[in-house]
Amino acid sequence: MCRRGFFNEPARRATSMDWDKLRIFHAVAAAGSLTHAGDSLHLSQSAVSRQIRALEESLNTTLFHRHARGLILTEQGELLFDATKSMTKRLDAASARIRDSEEEVFGELRVTTTIGFGSLWLAPRLPQLYQRYPQLKIDLMLEERLLDLPMREADVAIRMKEPSQADLIRRRLMSINMRLYASPRYLAQNGVPKTLEEMSDHRLISQNATSAQVSAGASLVREIMTYEIGSVLTVNNYFGVLQGVIHDLGVGVLPDYLTDDFPELVHVLPDVCSNEVPVFLAYPEELRQSKRIEAFRDFVTEEIIAYRRRRHEAEGGTRAVG
Repeated sequence: MCRRGFFNEPARRATSMDWDKLRIFHAVAAAGSLTHAGDSLHLSQSAVSRQIRALEESLNTTLFHRHARGLILTEQGELLFDATKSMTKRLDAASARIRDSEEEVFGELRVTTTIGFGSLWLAPRLPQLYQRYPQLKIDLMLEERLLDLPMREADVAIRMKEPSQADLIRRRLMSINMRLYASPRYLAQNGVPKTLEEMSDHRLISQNATSAQVSAGASLVREIMTYEIGSVLTVNNYFGVLQGVIHDLGVGVLPDYLTDDFPELVHVLPDVCSNEVPVFLAYPEELRQSKRIEAFRDFVTEEIIAYRRRRHEAEGGTRAVG
């Protein structure tokens, strides 16, 4: 009751506020320090402090608790900070649309995807994108957490399942499977497993059970682990699993898109694979006209089509052992 009542009044007052005061408040709230906010805004600490005091007076409330280690938002300050965060994201979105030229592609594009796909598939292909659009600035955010696209935590995402958030444009790029791979040297030294029972003579390399991963991959690992496995190495992402495989440590559970860039990998036990994992590209509806989004979307789509063509041509000649 009190929170709602407080917020409505300052929100009405904020309409007549100087935008600079709100911008400075937002910087101070984000930094938790007058000094750090001043540095980012190129203002003195005293100038920042004066603006915050003026804002508090106009709202007739206290926005920060002051203490020796910095500033902490009051309840009222938290409410205003929520509003300025939303305003900032919407202004960023508007600025992005304005900056997008009809003829040129430039500016920052924030792309999020998983650590494995981003580091093993996407990043190696970015030189071609930069060659085509040298003024593009890509902020590549690799993490398993799903960033909130409608709230502009990122501009575009490549995800290993269909996004459930509303107001997103989504495109299915491809499907992948998790399979078993080893290096030629490892197999020459340790032999080739012909059945899952023979994995008792080998080391299995996979993501650990507690790490974020596609459910199909986790299910495949659980199935394999029902057999007696001689030795196990677990890593918290597929990049680490790949490093273990190419350094001859064992047989690894890896996504099959890696065979395009790592043709030396040997596919073992070809009948053992996960269910299909769909790969989607998604971005907010409000960025539909963004030239940067269009350029990135078209580039990734072209790379996927080329990848599919190579996979199709390689069918029948795939290095599968088992």
